[in-house]
Amino acid sequence: MKKIMTVFGTRPEAIKMSPLVKELESRDNIETIVCVTGQHKEMLHQVLSVFDIAPDYDLEIMKHNQDLFDVTMAILDRIKPILVAEQPDVVLVHGDTSTTFATALACFYLRIPVGHVEAGLRTHNIYSPYPEEFNRQAVGLVSAFNFAPTEQAKANLLKEGKDEASIFVTGNTAIDALATTVNGDYRHEVLDWVDDARLITITAHRRENLGEPMRHMFKAIRRVVDEYPDIKVVYPIHMNPKIRELADEFFGDSDQMKIIPPLEVVEFHNLLANSYLILTDSGGIQEEAPSLGKPVLVMRDTTERPEGIAAGTLKLVGTEETTIYENFKLLLDDDATYQTMSVAANPYGDGTASRQIVDILLEKLS
Repeated sequence: MKKIMTVFGTRPEAIKMSPLVKELESRDNIETIVCVTGQHKEMLHQVLSVFDIAPDYDLEIMKHNQDLFDVTMAILDRIKPILVAEQPDVVLVHGDTSTTFATALACFYLRIPVGHVEAGLRTHNIYSPYPEEFNRQAVGLVSAFNFAPTEQAKANLLKEGKDEASIFVTGNTAIDALATTVNGDYRHEVLDWVDDARLITITAHRRENLGEPMRHMFKAIRRVVDEYPDIKVVYPIHMNPKIRELADEFFGDSDQMKIIPPLEVVEFHNLLANSYLILTDSGGIQEEAPSLGKPVLVMRDTTERPEGIAAGTLKLVGTEETTIYENFKLLLDDDATYQTMSVAANPYGDGTASRQIVDILLEKLS
């Protein structure tokens, strides 16, 4: 019997780790331990509820106005006694959050093997995205198992000197999650509001885009909305009050735009599935949208997911108003460009990543 612990703390992590937790729980020869940090709180537990996951441990670190110091120190302090008591054979962390970094560091201090899910993503700019690029590179230094979603991610790890025997290309568990959440008959009051208009979904929350970059992003979107009466825009907004203030300034008086609270995972995935196109500065959406056949304009200057750019389903448009405006309009006006981005191949796997990861762990830990 192998003891495998998963640790995650944010909504995006929970979405991508939940299919893996369910796969672990389905195996008779694995004792599964689930620890959540509570880096996000309400949004995290919404996802756990959807996937019917009850954590064994909740560090409950979230506090008002927490910063990177608060998150990192609280996790290190609270996870140590759990790791010491449980002594797992391996701890699985995901991606690039502060939860992932702090957990991997704690495991390193205690000489507990780390399995890094979604390993090998890189922009090669330590401050973009911030602090995520540092987090994922740092975790890569200590991980014993590197579950890369693509061949490009594997190549990144090899260039950094990782042992090829520790790298496994599995696809992305985000695609596994979509198989559970997307429903062709899904109905929601937001979709009723959209009616027969073209639905545009936007998400914007990155720390490095706060301030002037986000003002440029929002101004470009508002210009397009005012020119196209046949579109409606839905913005599930991040809880950061600074983002809400900016969104209200640019979008609050438009009857074609609806600012809504963060959606639980089933609602959000089905919103994406019903969208005409998506504008985002998020990471996970860049993986989910190709599976759904949705063009994505990425409002960032760099991306750690170049596979989507190469496949043609994503376009990197930065944060300058004119560039976003022109590319947004192009996808609304040019059917050929839209169709090319809609049918691009999904580079992120076939929805079996969780099964592959568990099979690999059982083989390597035996």
